[in-house]
Amino acid sequence: MPDQADKTFDYIIVGAGSAGCVLADRLTEDADVSVLVLEAGKRDRNPFIHMPVGFYRLTGGHLTWGYETVPQKQANGRRIAFSQGKVMGGSSSINGMVYTRGNAADYDRWAIEEGCPGWSCAEVVPYFIRAEKNNRLLDAYHGTSGPLGVSDQTFTHPVTRLFAQAAQQFGIPFNHDFNGAVQEGCGFYQINALNGRRSSTASAYLSRSRARHNLSIRATAHVSRIVIERGRAAGVEYTTGGARASKARATREVIVCAGAFGSPRLLMLSGIGPARHLADVGLDVLVDAPGLGENLQDHIDVDTIYRLKNISSYDAYKMPLMKIRAGLEYLFFGGGPVSSNIVEGGAFWFSGAAPVTPDLQFHFLPGAGVEESTPGLAGGSGCTLNSYFVRPRSRGTVRLAGSDPRTPPLIDPNYWADPYDLERSLDGLLLSREIMAQPVLRDFIDGEQLPGGRIQSREELIDFLRAYGRTAYHPVGTCRMGEDDLAVVDCQLRVRGVEGLRVVDASIMPSLVSSNTNAATIMIAERASDLIKRAGSSEPVMRAAARLPGGTPIREQTPS
Repeated sequence: MPDQADKTFDYIIVGAGSAGCVLADRLTEDADVSVLVLEAGKRDRNPFIHMPVGFYRLTGGHLTWGYETVPQKQANGRRIAFSQGKVMGGSSSINGMVYTRGNAADYDRWAIEEGCPGWSCAEVVPYFIRAEKNNRLLDAYHGTSGPLGVSDQTFTHPVTRLFAQAAQQFGIPFNHDFNGAVQEGCGFYQINALNGRRSSTASAYLSRSRARHNLSIRATAHVSRIVIERGRAAGVEYTTGGARASKARATREVIVCAGAFGSPRLLMLSGIGPARHLADVGLDVLVDAPGLGENLQDHIDVDTIYRLKNISSYDAYKMPLMKIRAGLEYLFFGGGPVSSNIVEGGAFWFSGAAPVTPDLQFHFLPGAGVEESTPGLAGGSGCTLNSYFVRPRSRGTVRLAGSDPRTPPLIDPNYWADPYDLERSLDGLLLSREIMAQPVLRDFIDGEQLPGGRIQSREELIDFLRAYGRTAYHPVGTCRMGEDDLAVVDCQLRVRGVEGLRVVDASIMPSLVSSNTNAATIMIAERASDLIKRAGSSEPVMRAAARLPGGTPIREQTPS
């Protein structure tokens, strides 16, 4: 690839992650537009990225930023590991591939309660559909002609099917599509994969546009600051390896897609942020943005782990012969255990607070110790049911540790700062136990490994939450969208106070969606691509839906 140093482009995209790859593809659909993408990570060539089961090898490895939180006051002062993807495709290349959009009420809350017109359910549904290449043909809730692979699982473990039966025995109805007419229920997740291979935004979007003459991509490029001249984003400074700093200029826009930690960090390093904080770390203040780095939200996961008897789980594949067998099945047929994302089953249900829409989400894994920082079993087979409260009230921050761009940010999710969140986490833990105690599982459960059967009192369970609660890897909100004085970007995702600068990633969400966040991040980028293309034009973006697919009414909206 030719050297891009000191060259000029129409658009510069910082970060080839879940959002950046989408924008790179969509913006270069116009052959007259030039785009430079700068990604701090490497190409997505690691084979474990592309085989679904490989995600458990990726969450704590060299393809991540290796972040951790500051000590969490309500979690026994622990620093919690917080993996975020540092590779082409970002976290869409290393996550568990669960494809859930959230609840329709989430987006109507954005539009109405949180002051983000243009982002209602009616207005975002068309972008979810546009992105999808879903293997559920003739399904009005899904798209089939988009780049992003979405599919039912090609392999579902028998233990996962037992979980679904147990959830139904408890009283949770089966739901064949968490992204369909209703969210509540139990069932099997659709995943970002097709034909047994992960569908990240790098493999889905960037691979089809990489050869375009108007797209330049630079890997291992660390952007140190946005160059702002006379109130306008004019370009960026970046380094690759040990080389001297290079500059690239943008004639139209710089678009920051560095995630809920990276985007506020880069803006602050560029002189945009809370004035007092910037001064404290020795940076000149170009734009006082007091809301930048505030409003950090995340789901905090709580695991219950069980020992199995009379049946094996994916833990059996730790044995060399079983690994060989599974590998050969995947190699020759593209199926079997290697084609599983492990996070196969789940549910959306209601806590004791009696919410209108589900406020608890569950993930079932037919294995123990699969995800980073979760304990496994010394031998035998196990399974895991984790839960989290999907709409936490606690808010945290992202701050700079200093003015050196190489220094990791200070990440404080402030977990359980609001006692309401802790109560809902406890509800999720108790509900997990009830599901796993159903009759259909009695011949297969050999005891509770975590928290352990001896942990029964409220005080003991709260102590367990504080000792073992961990991130679900869903940080959002640190460059919040809105129309009030603390909003960082407006509803067109333009940074307030600077021309030619946008943020497009999960950091712009005013509040968490009630599910995994990757699908929503891709939707944001799809919609942003239209907003950018239509900049300065009176032509509306995609028409808002008057009804959800299947006929469910949606409040009428005027396209923004």
